Amino acid sequence: MSNVDTVKLNEILLQGCEKLALDITTEQADKLTGYVQRIDKWNKAYNLTSVRDPEQMMVKHILDSLAVTRFVSGKRVIDVGTGPGLPGMPLAIMLPDIEFKLLDSLGKRVRFMKQCAFELGLTNVTPVHSRVEEHEPAQPYDIVLSRAFASLKDMLHWCQHLVDSSGVFFALKGQFPQSEIDEVSDHFQIGSVEALSVPDLTGERHLVTIRKV
Repeated sequence: MSNVDTVKLNEILLQGCEKLALDITTEQADKLTGYVQRIDKWNKAYNLTSVRDPEQMMVKHILDSLAVTRFVSGKRVIDVGTGPGLPGMPLAIMLPDIEFKLLDSLGKRVRFMKQCAFELGLTNVTPVHSRVEEHEPAQPYDIVLSRAFASLKDMLHWCQHLVDSSGVFFALKGQFPQSEIDEVSDHFQIGSVEALSVPDLTGERHLVTIRKV
């Protein structure tokens, strides 16, 4: 990719972070831009995302992921059905003190993430090749994160073994998911549904927070 592309991507990122009120270092910006360039490069052979334009990737994938940065805390986070590493990889770049497991069932996506984490020097990222229901963590996670992975009901069913009573589920959704919320069983409690404002993104975004009862 040409330098012009890098400059433009950086511009979209920095303006977006300003609107999200996120502090970002030059190193973090370089890594996020490098991540988009790698998705673009691998996309041709690996078909990692239906978004083809790197500038659109920066908005639809990176800024969309970063919109939840301020909600993420704890020590150990798992991103289930992460695809090429979304939202986990951008969040790991912004939150270097948190350990991120990025889980996907497709080998080529996991290979891509491993290569990315290595090239970008991300020591807090561990890509995992597994189906979520078969993943047995050594200790419970603080947060189970998902973006466009499954309905709330299915997500909770498949992921309930990943957290204990103090853990929390974060689901990134588009429109307010009332029908999905209505299907959630009594074993879980909806904590909050936050409307997210993603710079330059058309359409609604919501973050649903859920705990075990």
